[in-house]
Amino acid sequence: MRKEETSWYSPSLNREMPIASYGHYGFAILLVPTAAADYLEYERFQLLDTIAPLIDAGKLRVFSINSINKDSWLNQEMLPEHKAIRHNEFNNYVYNEVVPFIRSATSSETMIYTCGASFGALHSMNLFLKRPDIINGVIAMSGVYDLTEYTRGYWDEQVYFNSPQHYIPNLNDQWQLDKIKSSHHIHIATGSGDYEDPEANRRFAQVLSSKGIWFDLDIWGPDIKHDWSTWRKMLPHILYTKF
Repeated sequence: MRKEETSWYSPSLNREMPIASYGHYGFAILLVPTAAADYLEYERFQLLDTIAPLIDAGKLRVFSINSINKDSWLNQEMLPEHKAIRHNEFNNYVYNEVVPFIRSATSSETMIYTCGASFGALHSMNLFLKRPDIINGVIAMSGVYDLTEYTRGYWDEQVYFNSPQHYIPNLNDQWQLDKIKSSHHIHIATGSGDYEDPEANRRFAQVLSSKGIWFDLDIWGPDIKHDWSTWRKMLPHILYTKF
């Protein structure tokens, strides 16, 4: 599997941000890490090994970025309103820096799908829903889509606008809705075992359904827990059967 690493000083985040890419051709998967993890997490936990045949065959190319959750929602030394500001800076980094980088490394026509597990699932879903004009779909595994699960009771306008469970019911911009609805790749998967929250996924699926948005909801059994062993099964299953 061909691997390349690079980094640049992000004007959105005011820090050096690394990125790894795997493969040479195909549609693009943008991996967003879990919780406080880094851009090599998915490689380290062997998730990439499970989809290596697709990567090597030129079916898809994977890009993996750092999270900044340690500098935002997981930073208990930071004021909550500053966490929300930092979160929006991360969004801007993806939209204004990462997406153009992927386009330059592939082509202007390459389809880009965000993908993440756990907290990365929420970020992946949010990134797609807010900018469906530049991101074409999402694979979200073992997520919850209510940002207040991570804000320790804090609520403001920026929490609202980054919490899909809250803002999608009130989304009435027809242009944005039509862009979201044009995607045939909104894949939501979760287990029903330890530390999974299938009901949160059902609630969010109901929100999407109420807006006429197509989605694929796959709830796995009680033996499927919130862990890498699950995501090593889920991601190849979705990529091999849905794409």
